[in-house]
Amino acid sequence: MFFNGFVLVIIDLRNIAEEPRYFSFTLETDWWQSQGGKDQILGFETPVKADIEIYRVGDKHLLKGAIGGRLRARCDRCIEPFGLDFRSRFETFFASPVNNADRDETELAEEDMEVDFVKGEEIDLGDMLREQIYLSIPVKLICHSDCRGICPKCGVNLNTGQCRCQQELGHPGFAKLKNLKIQGE
Repeated sequence: MFFNGFVLVIIDLRNIAEEPRYFSFTLETDWWQSQGGKDQILGFETPVKADIEIYRVGDKHLLKGAIGGRLRARCDRCIEPFGLDFRSRFETFFASPVNNADRDETELAEEDMEVDFVKGEEIDLGDMLREQIYLSIPVKLICHSDCRGICPKCGVNLNTGQCRCQQELGHPGFAKLKNLKIQGE
């Protein structure tokens, strides 16, 4: 579904039966909204392809999907942007929450831990797709295996230049011990 040129990823659960329904769509490069300066994902380098299969299983809906493309990320060592391919296959259940107005708390069963609860009859898959993208990338984003990072003192990118800082030998946690004077010496 499209709205002003953007893909809205909304599925009306009332139209989903036990027979699977399939959805294929492309998330254009401007779909990703960065979370600000601390976001490791800066955006998409190429449009991202998503395939979704959804069907009813009892009182729940089972959604299976795949998403993949190339994104622009920030390196954790040198903070420079770089391209990163990603692919993710996922599966999740959706259910309406049980109405327990007479109870203050509800204990979840183990199978409920694998279920996403939805309000109403529509689900917006945008947040779930964003979550799957984050889950598909490495915890530590490194532009290349021999990235040298930045100098912790002057901030020079050590991949592109040499820093002029005087390098101290040893672990910085033991720096105070260099000045230790022992009696009798």
